[in-house]
Amino acid sequence: MKTQNLLKTTVSALLACSCSVASAKGKIFSFESDAGGFNTKTIFYDNGQEVVAFDSQFTEDAALKAISHMRTQTQSRLRYLVITHPNPDKFNALSVYQKAGAEVIASRQTRDSMPAVHAYKKAYFVNAGMFTEETYPRAGTFDRIFDDKVQLKLAGGDLVELSELGRTGVSSNQTVAYIPAVNALVVGDLIHHKAHAWLEGGLSKGQVTPNLSNWIESLKTLKVTFGSTSPTVHGGRGEAVTLPTAIDAQIKYLQTADKLVSTYVRELGARRTELASTNAGEHYKRIREKFEKAFPDYQLAYMIEYGVYGLALQQSSVLR
Repeated sequence: MKTQNLLKTTVSALLACSCSVASAKGKIFSFESDAGGFNTKTIFYDNGQEVVAFDSQFTEDAALKAISHMRTQTQSRLRYLVITHPNPDKFNALSVYQKAGAEVIASRQTRDSMPAVHAYKKAYFVNAGMFTEETYPRAGTFDRIFDDKVQLKLAGGDLVELSELGRTGVSSNQTVAYIPAVNALVVGDLIHHKAHAWLEGGLSKGQVTPNLSNWIESLKTLKVTFGSTSPTVHGGRGEAVTLPTAIDAQIKYLQTADKLVSTYVRELGARRTELASTNAGEHYKRIREKFEKAFPDYQLAYMIEYGVYGLALQQSSVLR
């Protein structure tokens, strides 16, 4: 991952952002890290008695701040932490939630993918000098594993319905959560509304492998499955917005991203090898500029500069 310059000075500096959506039966709010934590959101659902958190943050320090922020919003018991997919900003700090009393839940696919992802990311960050072997967060363990679907029961009879989509795309797989009481859908990094997406892809056989077609198919599945209720969608980054708007915008973004990157790589010709050289950073800056021009009202453009390498290298290999 090409994040060396970005993360050296900002890993522990985090900001809290509370975006609250409430109903008579509960509310949703969030904590968002700064760029040092990849602007990752931990989403919280509080039904007035118990809280379900989604995704742990990149470091233990960030997780502690997320939980502290939760306590400014509610005194309800922290009951569950759900990991939506196997990326380090989602699972690295899960032990912090366990110490706070939460039961940590993930799909079998997330559980099975986590060790390889943890090793891959740890090697990168340690080699880049941002952590040592001792200071990089340890891989935690899950308390409960599910296969396709599971219902989490909360005090008062409330439910949170988890579904594993099972497709590669933004990651090797993706869990989504529907919360009927507030008509909300938590989707992890499948949707970044009005924010640039991380286009690195999931890890497969030691290589990052983005799959935009599968990503789009997962989005279409959500539209079919939840279209009748039109829930508010809460993504891992970006704004909360109703389902049709979120899905249509994200599909358009991914289709445009595919064209922007493939065109840039094709125009490089024989210089495509530079995408994997010491000069690669300059190319990724130029790709970032193209995304900023195509999406002038989108935030987090650094996500392109440091994460697009997965898609660019994939496009380069196709053209050989």
